[in-house]
Amino acid sequence: MNYKIINGRLLIDDGKKISAAPGDLYIRDRKISFLPFTENETYETVDAKNKLVMPGLINMHTHAYMTIMRNYADDVDFSDWLFNGVMPVEDRLPAEAARWASLLGFTEMIRTGTTCFVDMHMYHRQSPLAAKQAGMRGFIGRGLVGGDLFEEGNNRFREALEEKAEFESDTLKFVLSPHAIYTCSTGLLQQVAEQSRELNMLKQIHLSESQTELRDCLEKHGMTPVRLLADLGFLDDRTILAHCVQMQGGDLDLIHESGASIVTNPASNAKLGNGFAPVTRMLDKKINLCIGTDGTASNNTLNMFREMSLLSLIHKGIEHDSTALPAGTVLRAATVNAAKALHMEEKLGVIREGACADLIFLDLRQVSLFPNNNILSSLCYSANGSEVESVMIDGKFVMRNREMLTIDTEQVYYEVQKAADRFL
Repeated sequence: MNYKIINGRLLIDDGKKISAAPGDLYIRDRKISFLPFTENETYETVDAKNKLVMPGLINMHTHAYMTIMRNYADDVDFSDWLFNGVMPVEDRLPAEAARWASLLGFTEMIRTGTTCFVDMHMYHRQSPLAAKQAGMRGFIGRGLVGGDLFEEGNNRFREALEEKAEFESDTLKFVLSPHAIYTCSTGLLQQVAEQSRELNMLKQIHLSESQTELRDCLEKHGMTPVRLLADLGFLDDRTILAHCVQMQGGDLDLIHESGASIVTNPASNAKLGNGFAPVTRMLDKKINLCIGTDGTASNNTLNMFREMSLLSLIHKGIEHDSTALPAGTVLRAATVNAAKALHMEEKLGVIREGACADLIFLDLRQVSLFPNNNILSSLCYSANGSEVESVMIDGKFVMRNREMLTIDTEQVYYEVQKAADRFL
């Protein structure tokens, strides 16, 4: 279906300025266009009066299957949360329950304006199955751990490649996903780096999230986690680094020189007591900064509007500088910077001729945004996600007038509650 979107205000980022101005938009063959339809083309007209039409947000670090663990292991230290809270649930949760939990996560993402996500998951085929059903755009990776990608009994790399072969499409891509330096051997991390180059695949990893991780790495390897990855040949422009809270010495210079992108997760890092990433220094170093929510076991939401607000407000307070992390910088971290990290520049995170039609429609008459004095500011400081009225991914509506079109939410609620009652 082609669409002509009329009467809306379009959020345009020309690289210098972000502005919201009245204009019409055309969705032709699942792509954005400013060229009117010819008389031979068929299309549906969408009236976007009192709506802001903007690029969908990109959540650069999630664990969608963890949505079943929302508000489950709270107010405990990081090690207790991970080893006594999350991991035991992962061990007993069946694969089908992980798929339903992922669908619950995608429901929340869609309702709060996220059209694309980067996921690290634990259950073979479940995340891509759920993403395909939901109509989400996803970059998905099977979590990798252990000593060797190819050793007998370590099936995760094989499963990762099987998922790629079965599900890869225009909207679903696959990412090599070693969990962390403390769950993967240096040999495995070198193998992942080699496979990333050979297969031309992106790779993601949790890095320097906690003081314990930093201390243990210094004791074991005599260097920081960032330096370790650099020495292993892991860092390059195909690398996505989640967290990066504990930065020391020349860590940020190494990341900048490599071209790797950082995903900051302010709510998760604060809630688990790991601190705050040195985001302003990252920006000073010209590192490509993105935003992720992490999973709901640590956040406890998948709401990118909440995350954008936290990012700006936290660092204004930390720096004692009200000009730190302005609204435009934060919005770009959730859109164009994410697209760059995904090697999808000019295709995602923008309203531009030929870009993918991943769009969200915000109701400008919602009380949280009204009056519309400064729309850009409102997206960072006022919006809470409830303003999202419709969501289009790859030129198809997945939510319209707040009605979910691809997910049966009542069935999802039923299945998730049933699994939570049994396995949590």
